[in-house]
Amino acid sequence: MIDILVNSLGVVLIVLIIYWFWIAKPRTQKTSSDVIDIIVDHGVYEPARIEVEAGKTLTLRFQRKDPSPCAEKVVFSDFDLSVDLAVNKPTDVKLTPDNVGEYPFTCQMQMYRGVLVVKQ
Repeated sequence: MIDILVNSLGVVLIVLIIYWFWIAKPRTQKTSSDVIDIIVDHGVYEPARIEVEAGKTLTLRFQRKDPSPCAEKVVFSDFDLSVDLAVNKPTDVKLTPDNVGEYPFTCQMQMYRGVLVVKQ
C-alpha cells in the first residue's frame, strides 16, 4: 500500500514539474507606456511576458526584492546586455527593439525567466 502511495506522489510531482517548466505560460502584459515595472522576487519576474511595439524605446524598471545571488543580474543575450540589479532599489534598462520577435531575458544562471515580445 505504501508503494502505491509513494509512486502516485512521484507521478504527481513529475506532472507538476513538466507543467511548471514546459507548459505554463506567464501572464502577458501589453503596454503602451514607455516605462514597465518588473518585480524580481521569489524566483520569478512579474510580469514575465511583456508585449511592446517594434522601434519604440522603452524602459524596463526592475525592482529586485530577492536578495539571492541568482537575482543580482538580468541578462538580455539577444541584445548583448547584462545589468546588475540592486536590492530594494529600482534599476532602469533602456531598450529599443527594432525587430519583431521574442527576446528572452534571464538571471545569470537562467533560473529567473522572462520574455520580451516585440510586435509590429
